[in-house]
Amino acid sequence: MIQMIDADAVAQATPFPALVNALDATFKSPPVTPPRHHYEVDSANPGRMTLLNMPAWDAATYMGVKLVSVAPENNAKGLPTVNGFYVMFDALNGQPLAFLDAAELTARRTASASALASRYLSRADAKRLLVVGTGKLSAYMAQAHAAVRDLDGIEIWGRDAGKAANIVAMLRDAGVAASVAEDLEASARQADIISCVTSSKTPIVKGAWVKPGSHVDLVGAFRADMRETDDEVVKKARLFVDTFENAMKEAGDILIPAAAGVISTDDVEADLFSLASGEKAGRNGVEEITLFKSVGASLEDFAAASLVMKSMA
Repeated sequence: MIQMIDADAVAQATPFPALVNALDATFKSPPVTPPRHHYEVDSANPGRMTLLNMPAWDAATYMGVKLVSVAPENNAKGLPTVNGFYVMFDALNGQPLAFLDAAELTARRTASASALASRYLSRADAKRLLVVGTGKLSAYMAQAHAAVRDLDGIEIWGRDAGKAANIVAMLRDAGVAASVAEDLEASARQADIISCVTSSKTPIVKGAWVKPGSHVDLVGAFRADMRETDDEVVKKARLFVDTFENAMKEAGDILIPAAAGVISTDDVEADLFSLASGEKAGRNGVEEITLFKSVGASLEDFAAASLVMKSMA
């Protein structure tokens, strides 16, 4: 019997503390992850509709493939941006086991990857989080960061204050205290962690606003022509990514300033593989600024899907 695991079941099986720990363990001992296939469905309008095929497997446990569409314009239509399924197979006999809701899985693993990076890169005494953006990921990012740091101030900023208020209400319903950031610059200057989840093609967060000792978490800009921070941010910060393989192809916040000669891609010090293994150091001091750029990886989906399957065994 093939299980159909819906969004609610995925969420219940992947509480953020457990999922962050699962990701940490998976980056320490990774599955096989062939290159993901990334298709532009509408060549006349790049980025309007993307089809992703992301396989991963561990020969002793599971084989998985994520099949999703990414449609950024859906946000304005009140529809989910990410739609699809994660298909899990038994790696010992090849039998299909389950279809998992991919949108929920993707949102939770994305937020948890940022939280894992924060565990290595943000100050242990970080208290104030600013989330920039009001899409689906915003509430997830707040909850995941709160799972690894003892936050006493969470703010949500968006161009539409009403949408920011909706995210705040969602968080309060989930037991997470938050408020609307009315002034982006003022809130950024006070934040210990700034998490950006927008689809912007132009910088939103400026280096002049980022205080010493802060951590910048960049998630939203998912193509090489998109960015959420200006040149000064990347010049001031120590740079980290989720995986070198994908970030060096898609991370506009790194690639755009590198192409302009502002930084070099060699300035990126480590990815989550080398941070989790201890091969590379995370934060070295209380005054340094750290920056983590995430574009996603099939390893993260596999870790989350495996956690779901184990919880239902």
